[in-house]
Amino acid sequence: MNDAGDPSLPYSEACERNKAPILEVLREHLPVRGEVLEIGSGSGQHAVFFARQFPGLRWQPSDTGDFLPGLRARLAAEAPANLAAALELDVRSGPWSESRYAAVFSANTMHYMSSAAGRDMLYGCGRVLQPDGILIVYGPFKYNGEFTTPSNARFDGWLKSSDPQRGVRDFEWVKEVAGQAGLRFCADIAMPANNQCLIWRKNRPGD
Repeated sequence: MNDAGDPSLPYSEACERNKAPILEVLREHLPVRGEVLEIGSGSGQHAVFFARQFPGLRWQPSDTGDFLPGLRARLAAEAPANLAAALELDVRSGPWSESRYAAVFSANTMHYMSSAAGRDMLYGCGRVLQPDGILIVYGPFKYNGEFTTPSNARFDGWLKSSDPQRGVRDFEWVKEVAGQAGLRFCADIAMPANNQCLIWRKNRPGD
């Protein structure tokens, strides 16, 4: 049995380790009310945990087809009232929601995507965020083409060994693409285990 209790549910040890540090960032930056889209909800552990911490927000989990059965099983077992049913969302092809979100959150996704998919994700966020809405992306990044730690370099090698299109993304590239998508950069917050939280806001009309 895993630490989540039900051995039939998907489980990520990384989600259990990083949820408390991420929560501190979310408490500082998320709005009190509104709807939050989570991209790449995976096992659903983050979605359940964060929805419980922010009862004034409606938390919208999403993922691609392969992950949806496990995600939906966790939501059926554990979802609080403000956690919506999971959406199927492939950032490369959609369908992106017609809703406009107060915030978008995504953890440990960009390095599992190709750079083209990462671009599509940022442009999609630029479309679905409300003016002045917030985007928070958690994960490892390179700076000026350099890994921050040897462990991140090894992780990048492991990612590329399974799919050459995967890899730890360059912070400067991500920031540039986000700017092209109408997002203004706000913060780069160092997190445990050699990760970062990158934060943007959607430009208002006239910005």
